Formats: sequence, C-alpha cells, structure tokens
Amino acid sequence: MSRRWAEAGLVVNTIIWGATFVLVKAALRDISPLLFLALRFSLATAALMILFRGARQVSRLLNWKNLAGGGLTGLFLFTGFLLQTFGLRLTTAPKSAFITGLTSVMVPLLAALVYKNRPRISELAGVVVATFGMGMMTLEGVIAPGLIGSISRGDLLTFFCAIAFAAHIVTLGHFSGQMEFELLSVTQVGAAAVSALSLFWWVETPWIRWQPAVFWAIIITGLLATALAFTIQAWAQRYTTSTRTALIYMLEPVFAWMTSYFIAGEGLSGRAAMGAVLILGGVVLVEMKPLDPRQHPSN
Repeated sequence: MSRRWAEAGLVVNTIIWGATFVLVKAALRDISPLLFLALRFSLATAALMILFRGARQVSRLLNWKNLAGGGLTGLFLFTGFLLQTFGLRLTTAPKSAFITGLTSVMVPLLAALVYKNRPRISELAGVVVATFGMGMMTLEGVIAPGLIGSISRGDLLTFFCAIAFAAHIVTLGHFSGQMEFELLSVTQVGAAAVSALSLFWWVETPWIRWQPAVFWAIIITGLLATALAFTIQAWAQRYTTSTRTALIYMLEPVFAWMTSYFIAGEGLSGRAAMGAVLILGGVVLVEMKPLDPRQHPSN
C-alpha cells in the first residue's frame, strides 16, 4: 500500500512539472534564468524550513554526513534545472519536455554503473531507439546520407539536463534509505538555492520585469513544483525504486505537450512527433525490459 501511495505521489509530480513547462517559458521573457532559479529555490527552501520547523528529526539528525548527502543531491538537482532553464529559452516547451524525458532512459544505465552490472539487451535497445527519436526531434534541416542536420543549442543543453536529472534520481534513491525524507528534502532544495544564489549575480546580468507571468511562475514553481514535488519524491523513493520512478516520470512530457498545445498552441511537427514517439518507445524498452524479462538488480 505504501508503494502504491508513493507511486501515486510521483504521478502527481509529473502532472505538476508537465504543466509548468509553458509557465516557465513565458516567465523567462521577463526574468534572467539564474535569477529565476535563485528566487524559485529560495522560496522553496523558506517554505520547507517553515513546514518542517517542528520536525525533531531535521535538527536532531543534521550532521556533516547528511549535509553532504543532501548537498550532492541538490547539486545534481540544480545542475539539471540550470541547463533545462537555459535550454528552454532556446527551444519549445514540448521539445524540452520530451528531451528531458530521456532521463528515464539514463537512470537504469547510471544505476547499472552504481551496482556494477552490465546493461540488459532491452536497455541498450531502448537507448538506440531513444537516440534515433532525439535525432528526429532535434536535428534541424534536411537529413540525408552524407548530410546531417544541426542540433540547436537549446536542445543540446536540455539533453545534458536529462543526464543531470538522472544522476539526481539515482543519488536521491541512494540517500532516501539513509535519511529522513524531511531532512533530505530541506537539504537538497537548500543546496540548490545556495548554488543559484552564489551564481546569479556574476554569471549573468540579472534583470527582471515584474509581470504577472513572472510572479505566478515563481510562486507555483517554488511552492508546488519544488517544495511540494521534491518532498514527495524524497518520501516516495523510500518505497519504490529509481527505475520505477523514472518509468513514472516518462508521463511528464505527455502532460507538458498537452498543456503547451491547449494553452500556448505549441505543437510538434510531424518529424518531431515521430521522434517523441521513439523517445517514449525507448523509455518503455529500458524500463519494462521486454527483451530480458528477468528482474534487473537495480529494480
């Protein structure tokens, strides 16, 4: 029953994250990316500190070991959002969501490295299929023998964000069994806030126009898509595995595409849509392992 509730909570996360792609993209027209992340994670950290101020285990178990675990998890989290946010300015919300969905392909491969197991045939096949899908979705221009289209900088940044998010899921899965979820939630989000605050004032020229889209994007992503969502994930991964978490998260780009289409009118071209189908097909191969039904040690 705990596992079912945990995985239901992860589904709620995918809905929240999928729905916020178009919101964040609209907000980035009126705020610099790092300043947006600094405000988002700072608000989330403040909310979590208020929420868990009475949780004895947060202060009682706060030590250097747990700070290091939460800090490492938060560093991967911040890196993923940093690359995704910069990439989202240069690509469409649906493309960003589906490329970020490659996280689900990478999680079992990273987990295999951690557990020192060889990737299964299904995993390798899934990577190949998803790679073809990403090529169809992101390569611009005519693609023919001897003529390879170019990939946009936004799509490339988003691809690297998927690697960072995969590392975050695997790391979170490791520490969720060692730390109370309240403590892990506060420390990882706090580490992401510190990272953003330490960078925004010198890496970029911070600027902001206080438009309604910016205000609501900070509030919704800070409280729902960060504070709530990563508390749910820190709790849920105590009861389910990193690979099942990644499988559930493959729903995120579907919700993102639906939101982008109905709210912003952003769709996918025929070739990009076929690429999205291949990416989802690759994720299914990696997660369900139909070519090798034996249970994987990372499951």
